[in-house]
Amino acid sequence: MEFKRLKDLREDKDLFQKDIAKILQISQQYYSEYEKGNRTIPIEYLIILAKYYETSVDYIVGLTDEIRPYKRKN
Repeated sequence: MEFKRLKDLREDKDLFQKDIAKILQISQQYYSEYEKGNRTIPIEYLIILAKYYETSVDYIVGLTDEIRPYKRKN
């Protein structure tokens, strides 16, 4: 499953795949496979990226068009 929003969110912040890969502590090539949909991204990475981009996992995976995150628990 391709997650186009991963790429869109990254590009909106003028970041490269290597920048996000560093945040996730993985290789750029591995991260590229997530953006292309060639590899399933683990939920823990989705959570890290949702927090980083200040959005929700639902937005990243296309379950909502609301970019603002839900109110989070501390």
